[in-house]
Amino acid sequence: MANITAGMVKELREKTGAGMMDCKAALTEVDGDIEAAIDWLRKKGLAKAAKKAGRVAAEGLIGLAVSGTTGVVVEVNSETDFVARNEQFQQLVRDISTVALGAEDDVEALKAAAYPAGATVADAINTAVATIGEHMNLRRSKKLSVSAGVIGSYVHGSVGEGLGKIGVLVALESEGKADELAALGRQIAMHVAAANPQALDSSSIAEDVIAREKGVLAEKAKASGKPDNVVEKIVESGLKTYFKEVTLVEQAFIHDPSKTVAQAVKESEGKVGAPIKLVGFVRFGLGEGVEKQESDFAAEVAAAAGV
Repeated sequence: MANITAGMVKELREKTGAGMMDCKAALTEVDGDIEAAIDWLRKKGLAKAAKKAGRVAAEGLIGLAVSGTTGVVVEVNSETDFVARNEQFQQLVRDISTVALGAEDDVEALKAAAYPAGATVADAINTAVATIGEHMNLRRSKKLSVSAGVIGSYVHGSVGEGLGKIGVLVALESEGKADELAALGRQIAMHVAAANPQALDSSSIAEDVIAREKGVLAEKAKASGKPDNVVEKIVESGLKTYFKEVTLVEQAFIHDPSKTVAQAVKESEGKVGAPIKLVGFVRFGLGEGVEKQESDFAAEVAAAAGV
């Protein structure tokens, strides 16, 4: 039997919004497995869908660069937010983004790529660590390209050109007017930053994720005493709602909630003067999935005082 700690209960509460005692009961029931506990709570109707993005806990910056029909977004972490405001660190992230445009779409390849001032990106990071005196890490990088069209972009929480807390790229394929496409791309990128879709469309969601969602919906319906034929309809309806919540094309467009993102793209074809295909997006939120160890300041002071 797993030891259910207060930290585990706190984490589950943050991910589900369920009550403390319900979270403790769920963890006890599934022997401390957080993901299984989320499903247990949902089947009991005590929690919302699991929040996929972890708390923003790591510091640093998201860097974004676009050149022609190619864009790239990178995440460089530091230990403190103070360093993220350091001009040398900001220039480092900006330069890494520029290098990433011409490098392979792989973090290790990017670390080995040539840096503007000579040597490699990894060497530049090590030099910055030695100079600034704080650990840094190039955590991830992702490139997005189209053969014809535009790469829309948006940086949220900007601290400088191409630098901020959230970076988004959106790929639009079209032979239409570049300026109209760019405006649409920025609007969709802003939507992605705010709505945080998990996939482009339903076909982009992994089969095991859909199967898990179906299982939760089915067990929840059965628990309420619904017959099998009704359960099937409830699951089908629930999946449609799920797709509207997590897929970009089916989400309500934040700039005009009366239409979906897909409808907004279709309606923009008149202004653009050609068909438009939304082919992909990338969204990096600083520290996603990285849990920073929380400290008890009072306890630290007491320990330092020998209490």
